[in-house]
Amino acid sequence: MDFTNAKANLEKLGYTVSCFDTSKEAAEYLDSSIDKTSVGIGGSLTIEQMGLYDKLVAHNRVFWHWRVPEGSSPADVCKEAAGADVYLSSVNGLSETGEIINIDGNGNRVAATIYGHRKVYFILGENKLAETFDKAMHRARNIAAPLNARRLKRNTPCAAKADRCYNCQSPERICRALSVLWTRPYSAEYEVVLIHENLGY
Repeated sequence: MDFTNAKANLEKLGYTVSCFDTSKEAAEYLDSSIDKTSVGIGGSLTIEQMGLYDKLVAHNRVFWHWRVPEGSSPADVCKEAAGADVYLSSVNGLSETGEIINIDGNGNRVAATIYGHRKVYFILGENKLAETFDKAMHRARNIAAPLNARRLKRNTPCAAKADRCYNCQSPERICRALSVLWTRPYSAEYEVVLIHENLGY
């Protein structure tokens, strides 16, 4: 996948964009760029695959509800992450025209990527990139969400087949909030980290 068009369009929309051949190189870059600060992380298989938490926690205060310290709860950690100086998230879909799409169950990730931080990083592999906004939205709803529902062992029709969104009303539905960043929000500095590997869903 060629990042040229996506990078150029994202930069026109106000984002800083960094491109890497491997997730190892990207993780080293992020580890050197984020230092002695507070860091929130949204639910992200990409970030877990990169081993970023273990790197960053060595020299930052990191809040990730996938790593809950003793005496705390996932809800407590999400609240701390929402107030961190820096926030890390992947995306469910990115169009070459620059729209960034995320779908969420609790809403913590979509809320945190829009407001409340000094800097937000979107970190994604080339499998998340789609040619158009419509294709990126289709990817988020019909590829990423069903695969995540299956990973979480949810009792939903999309998890059973992992084939598409059924717009179900299951109490275990994970796609409950949607965010689209048409352009960079005013509220923070944003950087998109593009990696030439398949990462996450």
